Amino acid sequence: MPKLEEGLDYYMENGRYVFTEHFLTNRGYCCGSGCRHCPYGTKSAEEDDPLLKLRKRQSSTQKEQPE
Repeated sequence: MPKLEEGLDYYMENGRYVFTEHFLTNRGYCCGSGCRHCPYGTKSAEEDDPLLKLRKRQSSTQKEQPE
């Protein structure tokens, strides 16, 4: 992976990296994390991954069952 350039690929905010639209576009896909500058929209990873949907459904079902 090429070296990231501050100001072009990311900037720092409160000690955290914020990726720019330039970086995210060059990455070529949406990770589903809801990135602030996502050029692909803010869809969740679950929309693209049926396994993540299943895991979330199973997790919520387990929480609903009384102990």
